[in-house]
Amino acid sequence: MSQKNRRGFPRRLQWKCVESRVDSKRLYYGRFSLFPLRRGEAETLGIAMRRALLGEIEGTCITRAKFGRVRVTHEYSSIAGIQESVNEILMNLKEIILKSNLYGPCSGLIWVQGPRDVTARDIMVAPYVEIIDNTQHIASLTKRIDLYMKLEIQKNRGYQIKSPKNTLQDGSYPTDAVFMPVRNANYNIYSYLDRIAREEIEEILFFEIWTNGSLTPKEALHEASRKLVDLFSPFLNTEEENVHLDENQHKINLPLFTFHENVEKCKKKKRLSFDFD
Repeated sequence: MSQKNRRGFPRRLQWKCVESRVDSKRLYYGRFSLFPLRRGEAETLGIAMRRALLGEIEGTCITRAKFGRVRVTHEYSSIAGIQESVNEILMNLKEIILKSNLYGPCSGLIWVQGPRDVTARDIMVAPYVEIIDNTQHIASLTKRIDLYMKLEIQKNRGYQIKSPKNTLQDGSYPTDAVFMPVRNANYNIYSYLDRIAREEIEEILFFEIWTNGSLTPKEALHEASRKLVDLFSPFLNTEEENVHLDENQHKINLPLFTFHENVEKCKKKKRLSFDFD
């Protein structure tokens, strides 16, 4: 990316990875820098990139579970031979981190016999779905019973909070699905004087990205940048679309915004209340 500064010389933005480390299977960290930027540009990029990192990148997780061969009356009930309650099992399924190339929902399956500990390693999934941490605990079977569960796996962005309305009549229970692969994102801005033109202040933008292991911070940075480019690309087209608003049958006529009239009404009400007191 090349631009011109105040002196007319080409200005080429550069980015590099300052630090990268893997703290665990479920936590990756990366620190990146972008420079040189004019005053104010770092703040503009930082806000947009942080929102794209946390809200626009898609992730994969388990969204629903159905218990088979046992009778489950409600979400907070317990099953004979299983140490955890149904709600605790759903919470453990929520913590499982997946990576996939899904374009729609798919199924997973757990079919084990106790007594034993059930982990993410026991989930049977399609070849295009990868389990990041196989050691994630799901349940503890204390007796010689079969645990049979059907799982629904989806790829989406943001998060999906479960509610009692989402419980289907087939006996399946939803989970609090967190699709965001970026756990946290932060940015810092450092200002400095240009060495050639001492009166011109330039900025360096530093990004810190933490991911859940389903993708690296560098991949998250590239994906967020691509999302932002896709969002702004329609404005690069010089020809705007002609939208015929007259043909819209569902238009609503909004009243004029009379801000000053509303302020005067509020003042009159206050005066009346004071006079009454």
